[in-house]
Amino acid sequence: MKLLEKVRLGKETLKNAIAMAPMTRSRANIEGVVSDLTTLYYTQRSSAGLLITEATNISEQALGSPLTPGLYSQEQVDAWKKVTKSVHDKGGVIYAQLWHTGRVGHSVDRKGKLPVAPSAIGIKGQQHFTSQGMKDYETPLELTVQQIREIVKNYGHAARNAIQAGFDGVELHAAFGYLPNQFLSESANLRTDEYGGSIENRNRFVLEVMQELVDAWGSDKVGIKLSPTVYYNNITNSDPVTQFSHLIEALNELPLAYIHLMNGMFPLDDFPHYPKNVIETFGRISKHLVIANAGFNKESGEAELEKGIARIISYGSLFLANPDLPKRFELDAELNQPDEATMYGGGEHGYTDYPFLEGSDQV
Repeated sequence: MKLLEKVRLGKETLKNAIAMAPMTRSRANIEGVVSDLTTLYYTQRSSAGLLITEATNISEQALGSPLTPGLYSQEQVDAWKKVTKSVHDKGGVIYAQLWHTGRVGHSVDRKGKLPVAPSAIGIKGQQHFTSQGMKDYETPLELTVQQIREIVKNYGHAARNAIQAGFDGVELHAAFGYLPNQFLSESANLRTDEYGGSIENRNRFVLEVMQELVDAWGSDKVGIKLSPTVYYNNITNSDPVTQFSHLIEALNELPLAYIHLMNGMFPLDDFPHYPKNVIETFGRISKHLVIANAGFNKESGEAELEKGIARIISYGSLFLANPDLPKRFELDAELNQPDEATMYGGGEHGYTDYPFLEGSDQV
């Protein structure tokens, strides 16, 4: 089974071709510091070939949702050190996913400060999860060029903190409508300066951030997650094939560890110009290892690896509910079902109390 075969990722040899996808769990404290429960959560799942953390804020400004972790203070770094050491003690490899939410936030959880974005365009038709319940989105503040450059540097600072925290690499969250994805999108980016307008200009922010991360980490230690056909959070493009093809070709010039591609997660009936198969359309362009994400089970993940484009399959909710997922795939065992009511916030219930197979290593 290809899913259980070793894979070379940069300078690491992974124990299998199964990654744990990044999933927000909202279990840090109000200061963005993870707990011993988080250490247990990741350690339980260290049988993955690659662990990618939940999205982790690069700065106080980056915060979008309450109780999400950060990598910008020393206290946050010290807490993550416990996670990485425990995962490494179990033979695991762990990358930190770096996050700036942009306009996907609310002032009630940002000390009264409005979110920021490429353009002053709020998200319509959705509400945001806040510490005070669901709220309509606000109109964000448009970033100045100087502020954009400061954010790029903030990514570099968080990346260097990730090194100090003991991570094996970092992934830029440039998917699902967060700040980098906002710069890529014509619906969220109406700028007329060097960060907007043409495809080249809309790609600029992402490429500058990726260069900053490579400068911090060196070769083969940086990945990026992209979602070319996910229109959640009001993200649309008139020509995503050209947009993302140009971006991936530019990323080919950087010494990256991988690109992480999300399949379309929503019906594309209203977007007939969007490609139906993200992995085939964009994965073929990449010179880097491809991780395929979103909607895979054991059989479809194995079939995707057989095609030869993706080398790793990442699993989100399946890994959330099955800390011993590789063993369950190996034995063709029954899978636990994720409890959606406990995904965000709370304590151990729905976090570290999912049952292992009898006889499995339970940490």
